[in-house]
Amino acid sequence: MDYRDTPEEAEFRASLRAWLAENIPAGWDKIEDRDEAARMQRAWHRTLYEAGYIGMSWPKEYGGRSLSPMYEAILNEEAGNLNAPRLPSVGYIGRAVFTYGSEEQKKRFLPPLLSGEAQWCQGFSEPEAGSDLASLRTLARLDGDHYVVNGQKMWTSGGQYADWCLLLARTDPDVPKHKGISAFLVSMREPGVTVRPIVLASGEAETCEVFWDDVRIPVAQRLGAPGEGWRIAMTTVAYERGPADIGFIASYRHTLRRVERLAAERGLLERPETRKKLAAAYVRGEVLRLNCMEQPRCASPGASPARRARWPSCCGPTPSSRCSTWPWTSSAPTA
Repeated sequence: MDYRDTPEEAEFRASLRAWLAENIPAGWDKIEDRDEAARMQRAWHRTLYEAGYIGMSWPKEYGGRSLSPMYEAILNEEAGNLNAPRLPSVGYIGRAVFTYGSEEQKKRFLPPLLSGEAQWCQGFSEPEAGSDLASLRTLARLDGDHYVVNGQKMWTSGGQYADWCLLLARTDPDVPKHKGISAFLVSMREPGVTVRPIVLASGEAETCEVFWDDVRIPVAQRLGAPGEGWRIAMTTVAYERGPADIGFIASYRHTLRRVERLAAERGLLERPETRKKLAAAYVRGEVLRLNCMEQPRCASPGASPARRARWPSCCGPTPSSRCSTWPWTSSAPTA
């Protein structure tokens, strides 16, 4: 398989690299205050969006550019190479809304998600429903044209800065646990929503616990059909990974180069064992990078059916038919 850029991709990479060199916020990685860092991150999201670099594979009708996911892979790789701030994660929430939302929900929620006007979090895990997510006990009771939600969520990353939440709650306690869950699009400003940051051992409040006390959610903000929450959750987590991983690999290589320089300064590169371990670390990183590049390359519109068949996603038993316009087909993973 040829992993090299096409001429169009090479041109895009060069212009992107020049743009990043001019627009990466100076001193962003020296910010210690978490609130200030969150403000910087939101401003960075807006800057990227206005330059046309957010949601490049999204359909044009929802604010994207309908490009191949390879362009997002290139964005992530170049941002990692130049030590840019974290790129906004919009794909997994966007995929859930695009796949299961009504047309009205798509038009309401996708554009502000893409532009950074609305920041999102996930209300999935609970104190007794972490690895066993289907055991969640947050309850959503139907009351006329609203659901009334009561419960608690844990490990809600970025909850203190989010405007909206993709919430999972049990709407039918009398069916098997995977079948009675529904998904909701909920404003974090609704009365009854209480957010408490969780301070980790590092001293940072990276995540939160969120309490839901008689929170009223319009039926129109239920995502998908009643009881479809588990399937929506699996779609969401499936698209947390992809082109973004390439940016982490670029950061990994950047760190490896620092380690190599340090080893050279201390005379450790004279040791064969040190050189062997560094070489193995570089090789592992490159293998992982090529594996991640295989995903968007296989999903690109110009990819052959044989190449698309190698797409290792969760798209179900027939990935070659479901992933040809990844990630914006209307198909959803099987439950």
